[in-house]
Amino acid sequence: MQGWQHSRTAICLLTVAALASAPACGTGREAVVQPPAHPAAEHATDRNADEQAAGKAALNAYSGYLAASRTAGRRSDPHAPELSRFLADPLLTRVRMAIREAKEHGAMRTGTLKSDPTVTAVSLDSVPATVEIQDCLDATGYRLVYAKDQRVVPGSGAKRYLATATATRYPDGRWLISAGAAHQDQPC
Repeated sequence: MQGWQHSRTAICLLTVAALASAPACGTGREAVVQPPAHPAAEHATDRNADEQAAGKAALNAYSGYLAASRTAGRRSDPHAPELSRFLADPLLTRVRMAIREAKEHGAMRTGTLKSDPTVTAVSLDSVPATVEIQDCLDATGYRLVYAKDQRVVPGSGAKRYLATATATRYPDGRWLISAGAAHQDQPC
C-alpha cells in the first residue's frame, strides 16, 4: 500500500512538472508579442489625428452655420430648418431672434459675407468636447436692406472684423456651433 502512495505522488509530481514546462497551446513556435517601442509617440499621433479631425468637423459646421444664416436671412425665415443642422443654443436662439427682428422691420440680408476661419483651440477632454474658431469676416458686401425697395438700412454698413465661435460635439457625434461673437470693434 505504501508503494502505491509513493508511485501516486511521483505521478502527480511528474504531471505537474510536465504541465509547467509545456507551452499552454500550440507548437511552441508562436511569436512573442512585444509592446510598442514608443507608446507615447503613438498616443500623441492618435491624439493629433483626433484633434485635426475635430477641427475639420468644427470648421465644416461653422461654414454650414454661415451659409444657413445667409440663406435664412435672405428669406427672412427665422425657422429655416438648415439653421438647426449647424447651430445649437444659445446661438441658435440669438440668430433666429436677429432674423425675426429684421423681418419685423421689413429688412433682410443680401450680398456676400466672406470668411477665413481658423481653429485656435481644441479641447477633446472637456465635457462636452469643444473647438474654438476665430474668423476674419468681410461684411463689406453683405448688407441689411429694406425688402420692399432694396435700400440699405441706415447705420447697417459693415466692414471687416474679428469673429469668434465655439463648436461643441453633441452626444450624437455632431459638431454644432453653440456660441459666437462678432467683435466689430476689432478690425482684421
